Amino acid sequence: MSNITSLKKTDLKSLTKEQLLTFCKELGLPRFRADQLFQWLYQKGASSFDEMTNLSKDLRSKLDEIATINRISVANQQESKDGTIKFLFKLNDEDKDYKVEAVMIPDFYPDGVPKRLTVCVSSQVGCVFGCSFCATGKMGFFRNLSHGEVVDQVQYINSITEEKYDKKITNIVYMGMGEPLHNYKTVVNSASIISDPLSIELSPKRITVSTVGLTKQIKQLADDQEPFNLAISLHAPSDEKRDKIMPINSSMNLDSLEEAVKYYHRKTERPLTYEYLLFDGFNDTYEDAKNLARIVKWAPSKVNIIMYNNVAGVELQRAREDRLDAFLKALIKHDVRATVRRSRGDDIDAGCGQLAIREGAPKGKTIAKN
Repeated sequence: MSNITSLKKTDLKSLTKEQLLTFCKELGLPRFRADQLFQWLYQKGASSFDEMTNLSKDLRSKLDEIATINRISVANQQESKDGTIKFLFKLNDEDKDYKVEAVMIPDFYPDGVPKRLTVCVSSQVGCVFGCSFCATGKMGFFRNLSHGEVVDQVQYINSITEEKYDKKITNIVYMGMGEPLHNYKTVVNSASIISDPLSIELSPKRITVSTVGLTKQIKQLADDQEPFNLAISLHAPSDEKRDKIMPINSSMNLDSLEEAVKYYHRKTERPLTYEYLLFDGFNDTYEDAKNLARIVKWAPSKVNIIMYNNVAGVELQRAREDRLDAFLKALIKHDVRATVRRSRGDDIDAGCGQLAIREGAPKGKTIAKN
């Protein structure tokens, strides 16, 4: 048997656009072939080389010998009465049954026409940071996703929205399973691919990356001048309360986060968003609102108050409406710009990680002390 036949095939979905160009150069192919391959992979959603009809049969045959196209597949799909659709995707690990989740959240005009179609994607299988309120955090961490696996989520859901609503997705948030900035290269590469004219061509202004507060990576985003939006999962406005629900705060507290946020704004001159899950009787007092207002003044920013999707086994519960109203009034009094994101998909386990846990995911690595 020759050495060539025993070599492992190259997964083209694991290559960046620049690496794909190098791959084609090594085959003696002109640059436009790399663009054609990229377009087939990320705009047309090809799963085999036979589908690439503007390539010669000889080239398709050659590619089939040395390369492969690794795609994730849909394991489960649920639709809520409010239009939210939850997807469970199976990855192609040979010896593992890894699954990740994504959610499509529609917002409608009064006449029922979709205004926004937002996709929440996963960047990791599970999460190492173990936030006490998060179903994914209870899973622990197993592995990072590749940029191809992230784009596959978006690509598949985009095909669903085009079929269902005759409309492309309008926004992407990296707020699904995993800590996006713990998988920095994948997130940056996938966002670049998603915004490429030969791919889905979604403006970076419509892409938001969330983090629990990884300060080194926040600064790296600023140094790299990445064009997408930054959101910080804050969820408590003091070290005392944040320590109770977010283990990361013991090593990266609010002082270090303040330094990173100010650095980010100084380098990029862009505003940011604080994500704030409102928990009943925990972080929804007038004093919490005052502390949150102080944090908002670190740099131009707004607060996105999120009404929690209650998770089985978690003591923290969604704040009651009267406490939400009082909290909002306190923020307005302190000149804080805030919006409220209502809980969606309660009837389909749309909270991050809920569907995967119900499917029996084992426990992975975590920094949580439990």
